[in-house]
Amino acid sequence: MNSESDLYDGVSRSSDSASLSVRTEGGKTRRYVGRDGSCRVTFRHSPGGWGLYVTDIFTTLVESRWRVMFLIFSLSYIVSWLLFGLFYWTIALANGDLADADTRPCVENVRSFTAAFLFSLETQATIGYGFRGMTENCAEAIVVVTVQDILSCLIDTVVIGIVVAKMASARKRAQTVGFSSCAVVNLRDGVMCLSWRLGDFRGNHILEGVAQAQLIRHVPRPSGAAALSHLDLEIECDQIILATPTTLVHRLVPGSPLYRLGPEDLLKDDFEVVVTFTYTGDSTGVLHQTRTSYTPPEIRWGQRFQDMLKVGRSHYHTDYAAFHQTVAVPVPQVSAAEYDRTTPRPLTVNGSVITVTSATSTYQEAWL
Repeated sequence: MNSESDLYDGVSRSSDSASLSVRTEGGKTRRYVGRDGSCRVTFRHSPGGWGLYVTDIFTTLVESRWRVMFLIFSLSYIVSWLLFGLFYWTIALANGDLADADTRPCVENVRSFTAAFLFSLETQATIGYGFRGMTENCAEAIVVVTVQDILSCLIDTVVIGIVVAKMASARKRAQTVGFSSCAVVNLRDGVMCLSWRLGDFRGNHILEGVAQAQLIRHVPRPSGAAALSHLDLEIECDQIILATPTTLVHRLVPGSPLYRLGPEDLLKDDFEVVVTFTYTGDSTGVLHQTRTSYTPPEIRWGQRFQDMLKVGRSHYHTDYAAFHQTVAVPVPQVSAAEYDRTTPRPLTVNGSVITVTSATSTYQEAWL
């Protein structure tokens, strides 16, 4: 059995960001989920190829960059103006409007391709300067104007819909809900716990939210192919009202995949803890998700998050300057399994206090 001094040695204080590393055979760093929540996955030889993006063109445009979207929308208008301008010019040419100014024109004052393009632009943009206008002399010109008006309404509807959907994108709201830069291991009620902090940086709060966590391991295969294993981590109070920053807690108890890992084993291991928070915004009612991941170097043993909530006369005050800060606390430098085996705990039975070593006993408070 380790002495108490051995259990609590090596406690350090740090508030710096931890380094990022997931070891691979090539010595390079690999993450499955980035700190910003993006999945580090690329696709090759996907079925359907570009046809899938063209089929779901609305989603493709919503997910495109703003500069790409503006380029596509500008081209859609310019190409449509040029196309219908070509139609009007062809109709005017066939009717003899370009050669003889005395003929009964299909479109007034359209005697060149430039004039036909301007008439197309004025028609689709509903500018109507009053200089050029449609006549009843050519039925084909009337049909083309009708088709252009319908197409103009369709393009405007798509443009407005995509711009609104892009501005209300769930990714933008997800950027205002964040996780702490590190996770910590400490004692809560006498139990080893892995915890991380979650906060909403906006004033309009979230209606409801559910937190989840998974431990992802990179499993080597004899063939050299990559394989991933997913294990769920149970979170206490995963239904959250995120009005103030919340510390999410996973107890290192029997059944937890991290139960037998000590601080040294933790740094030698190769895994990722992927945490997500799925919630509904109260302003739009849209479902959002924020996620990040923690690798072993980003898990600080013997630390807890610095207090950031104070009670005022009429409000709770939250100091987000301390959101990522941690302070050192006395925590045994052994695994949760070893700590449960070697540490006696008080248990009250019929008013009497007895000592047990079982991991299922009532835990004494270490800190809150």
